[in-house]
Amino acid sequence: MNYTNFLIRVISQPERSIFNVNNEDIIYAEFIAKFYQYRNNAYTLCKIKVWGNLAYDVLRYYNKNDFLMVEGSLSTENSTFEKLDINTSINITASKIYPFALMKKTK
Repeated sequence: MNYTNFLIRVISQPERSIFNVNNEDIIYAEFIAKFYQYRNNAYTLCKIKVWGNLAYDVLRYYNKNDFLMVEGSLSTENSTFEKLDINTSINITASKIYPFALMKKTK
């Protein structure tokens, strides 16, 4: 596991989950992102996992197609995102997220 910084583009809308640990609810959010780069490469997808208060912020402020700076721990494992039928092998557990370029929200 390495601590890294990446510029990513959000590919899927962040999904919310809640875990109950010692009778205390902890919010958890995850979404699929793509590493920002100029060339087209099929291996640029990753799964971003966010815990706690940062997950509230991600669910509230960030949407699909936003560009974010993500700081966190990088790990590799085979995982799936069932709703999108996408397999990823790179996971980032985010500890800090900064907005880079946000899309205008339309209602």
